[in-house]
Amino acid sequence: MAEAVKVAVRVRPFNGRERERGAQLVIEMQGATTIIKDPSNMSAEGKKFAFDYSYWSHDGYEEAADGELVATSPQYATQMAVFNDVGVGVLNNAWEGYNCSLFAYGQTGSGKSYSMVGYGVNKGIVPITCDELFKGITEKRGGAGTTYKVTLSMLEIYNEQVRDLLSKKKAPKGGLKVRQHPKKGFYVEGLMSLPVSSYEDIDNKIAEGTEHRTVAATQMNATSSRAHTVVTIAFTQVSKNDSGAEMAKTSTINLVDLAGSERADSTGATGDRLKEGSAINQSLSALGNVISALADKATGKKGAIVPFRDSALTKLLQNALGGNSKTVMIAALSPAGINYEETVSTLRFADRAKKIKTKATINENPMEKLIRELKEENDRLKAMMGGELPVAAAAAGGGGGATMTPEQIEKMRKEMEEEIRQQLLANESEARNMNDWEGAVKEQQQATSAAHDERAALAKRKEDEPHFSNLNEDTQLSGVVLHFVKKGTNKVGKRAPEGEPQPDIALSGLSILPLHAEVKLKGGEVSLKPATKGAKILVNGEACTARAKLADGDCVMFGSNHLFRFTNPGAPAGPDGKVKVTSWEDAQKQVAANSGFEGATAAGGGSAEDLLLQEDLIALMPMVNEANAMSEELNKKVIFEIALMSPSARGLTEGRTEVWVKMRSLLNDNSWMWKRSKFLNRKYIMQEMYQGYAEGAEDWDLSQEKDPFWEPVDANVLVGSVHVYLQSLSYLIELDETLSITNYKGAEQGNLSVEIIPCKADFSEITEEDDMFVDEPAQLVGKDVHFKLKLKSACGLPAKFSRGVFCKYKFYLEETARQTDTKPGPNPSWGYEERFSFAPATKQFVDYLADQVLLVEVWGMQSDRVDHKGKADLTTRELVDAAHAGQAQRAVLTGGGSQVVMGKGGKLSAADTHRVLCENATLQRRVERAAAKQRRVEHLLQKAVEGKQSSVAVEELQRAVVGEAKTRFKAVAKVVQHAVGMEMQAKKAGMKTFDKKNVSSACSIQ
Repeated sequence: MAEAVKVAVRVRPFNGRERERGAQLVIEMQGATTIIKDPSNMSAEGKKFAFDYSYWSHDGYEEAADGELVATSPQYATQMAVFNDVGVGVLNNAWEGYNCSLFAYGQTGSGKSYSMVGYGVNKGIVPITCDELFKGITEKRGGAGTTYKVTLSMLEIYNEQVRDLLSKKKAPKGGLKVRQHPKKGFYVEGLMSLPVSSYEDIDNKIAEGTEHRTVAATQMNATSSRAHTVVTIAFTQVSKNDSGAEMAKTSTINLVDLAGSERADSTGATGDRLKEGSAINQSLSALGNVISALADKATGKKGAIVPFRDSALTKLLQNALGGNSKTVMIAALSPAGINYEETVSTLRFADRAKKIKTKATINENPMEKLIRELKEENDRLKAMMGGELPVAAAAAGGGGGATMTPEQIEKMRKEMEEEIRQQLLANESEARNMNDWEGAVKEQQQATSAAHDERAALAKRKEDEPHFSNLNEDTQLSGVVLHFVKKGTNKVGKRAPEGEPQPDIALSGLSILPLHAEVKLKGGEVSLKPATKGAKILVNGEACTARAKLADGDCVMFGSNHLFRFTNPGAPAGPDGKVKVTSWEDAQKQVAANSGFEGATAAGGGSAEDLLLQEDLIALMPMVNEANAMSEELNKKVIFEIALMSPSARGLTEGRTEVWVKMRSLLNDNSWMWKRSKFLNRKYIMQEMYQGYAEGAEDWDLSQEKDPFWEPVDANVLVGSVHVYLQSLSYLIELDETLSITNYKGAEQGNLSVEIIPCKADFSEITEEDDMFVDEPAQLVGKDVHFKLKLKSACGLPAKFSRGVFCKYKFYLEETARQTDTKPGPNPSWGYEERFSFAPATKQFVDYLADQVLLVEVWGMQSDRVDHKGKADLTTRELVDAAHAGQAQRAVLTGGGSQVVMGKGGKLSAADTHRVLCENATLQRRVERAAAKQRRVEHLLQKAVEGKQSSVAVEELQRAVVGEAKTRFKAVAKVVQHAVGMEMQAKKAGMKTFDKKNVSSACSIQ
């Protein structure tokens, strides 16, 4: 009978980062129902999701003396409560002979590992399940003639490559192969399955696998949060039935810790030619498609095809999701509003998963039958090896296709021979375990005992000797790799080939030199210095260029991704007030702070926007450093930089500042701006390239079209933008200004000549004689407004934009951008003119003119020239050094560099400066009009005096001031008041163009 997948969700407490940022709690739980609220509208009703279990582990607990988290509220779900609901069912099903699968899903840092593995005395489902399994075996072992066999395997899937985490052999190129057995389904060829006889055996093996995973991730510069880990426990019970025949009841327990579910944001990668190029995200995408297809199938949708073959992960999970298995999924949730989108995505994924149905059966077969089938299969495989392989049929085109060449036949023959050989080895290993289980267990017990002794010795050394322990984004992988410091001098450097002398601390991976650093232990003190010029070393986020003393708790980074916490038991850190590093996140904060990014906290008054910006910065900075290191090692001659993009720099009038990445060519200073999502996608492909390079693959380098480090020069890039303030048009005053074009940093890139001319209906210009001017923008409402917008030319643009430059903009409510022609730079002349009519003008339109800006973007195509002929012959590292030397020289000449601070400073931005210029120009014209009215009134009075008149006709006076005198002169008073404010703003902007005569002239009129 089909049975639905059981789904549980669990919300964790706020972490330190979220508490520091004053995060909002957006999750509620009522029984088995989970509710999530939109942080931007907390008063609205939240989204509701119903599951088998909803576990509240956010608050309502306290920490006991031994570190156990104990419930102080009936709502709080402890580790044991979760096990009793979920783990006990898995355990019982295993005893009955069902296959079982347990998944953990959620974004990185959401608490997946805590539920699955736990920490300290707070053991998770996996260790409790294993412990209880062996307790049950011990209790039942005294029974009548039943024997119990347990084996363990552990693998990782990263970048669509499968790696055996329990094997000490070097992983084969491209990873282990996923094969399909006619009866057993998909399996991993050559995966080790080791006998275990106690929970301690399993604990030791998983610790060993975790260490292998950590080392490999560092060597290959892999993102550990994007890897899937699968621990498989095969549990077999052999007993005699009533007729005396031996029967084997087998259960396979799959414990799956899926990669972080954070998406690469496919919308952000739109337009990127490589948006589908990364294999790293393929497994999770394929899993989502499989879940959706299975959910459709379960609800009766016809024609639903389940794409299990689309990835290595979904192949291996076919039974768990769509076949013979009882399956449970735990979705881990972040409680914080800053993770709202990802948490909603996780809840929707879990909601689809609960619709899936599987049909589990008890796996029970006679032992004699199993052994016989295994022997028959081995005989068949050996016969194939010694005789004609099925490939021979293909040689004659028997498959209906074209005849294969001799080379193709030979290649296929070798592939089939290798597959058969691996099947034989797997079968022989399985047969050996069946026939000599006791011998296999004894062998593993010896290995476990040796591993236990080694771990005890390491623990003792950690208490006594100075050492470096690794820090990883995944807390389960931190503290796994240890390097001890011996007395005297310790050489730190790149791991040498096998058979050659190794440095004292051997590292592999990005930016590690053969002789990288020297660590000295003398008199209980440890110091560090670079051993080779250019060796990258950071101590507490600061570059280390000379010998530095290391203190207990210091953070040290060798190269670009070897991050360690230094511990010195002989000289522990005292209460000196210095913040010590305890996590990967602490280390990234140090790097960010020392890179010129000032942090923000909720307690320190940081805005929600600043806190989100810092969140993005801390996450992206190490990735940018890695991308630069990969560019150096692969000699790609580009460099990556963090770019803070304001809404206006992105062509928007509102929104929050975003973190983008700028890729810049070291050959000619060409640059391209990438959204965060595009950079992440490209970085994954860079990692795939680097992995091939590190493994010595001949084809690691990609063609230009597939190269993540390359962008075409004919791609249009944003030169900068101009804010054109439209206030003058709201008074029907022309604007003719040359305004600065500024880039995302606010640096001037050139000037744009802009003209806006109010017109009559036939688009002839309004003159003083037409008397069509207004003193208040509100007077335009209901009237027809006509004007011309001219983008005449630009000058002073960077020389690299010589191939073509154009402008584009959106006026008022337009959704489609208007665009000039493309003209060659760096001083393009467009002579562009566009006519606009608004008949009649609405209040909304007039308010737009009075208060808003027209954002004009200037775009260009870059030249592919090389600045200097000698540059092409330099390596990326040499080009980077030369660039840094040039920056240092410029900093000396200008008196320092720049610092990026999150928040608003007191200095006016370029946009504000443009506003002051435009308002000043508008003010001058309004004052000129007021002065003209004064002259007309004086002229009337003079005529009356000369004509010896005692009065002036009201009609004549009204014509002189063009309207009701009370309204007009009230408007002049506003001009005076506004002029004083403009003078203050001009002074703040450091401008010298403000004309005080305008104020005195207006005052005399008043």
